[in-house]
Amino acid sequence: QVRLVESGGGLVQAGASLRLSCEASGVTLSSYAVGWFRQAPGKEREFVSSIYWSSGSTYYANSVKGRFTVSRDNAKNTVYLQMNSLKSEDTAVYYCAARMLPYVTWNSWGQGTQVTVSS
Repeated sequence: QVRLVESGGGLVQAGASLRLSCEASGVTLSSYAVGWFRQAPGKEREFVSSIYWSSGSTYYANSVKGRFTVSRDNAKNTVYLQMNSLKSEDTAVYYCAARMLPYVTWNSWGQGTQVTVSS
């Protein structure tokens, strides 16, 4: 079972940057994809970005493409989400999740970290 712990959220002004971290434990992530999702008040959880641990392939939602960058640190078993040029609409609770490849279900989730962007 993968245990995921997010950190790095906070309150920032529009245009600022934040870096979220997702530290994984319990398994070696070489056969996993790790994703970031977010949920704003009154809205459904949505996909933000993901990275295939082994290949390093990355994917982004159109709404964050060009502003957010996902990366991994093999030694620390940690995935990062660098968020630049933040907008008020990026305000949400951000979750990281993991799924074992080739399965499609994200079945391990962190507790979430709040990101608030003031305009």
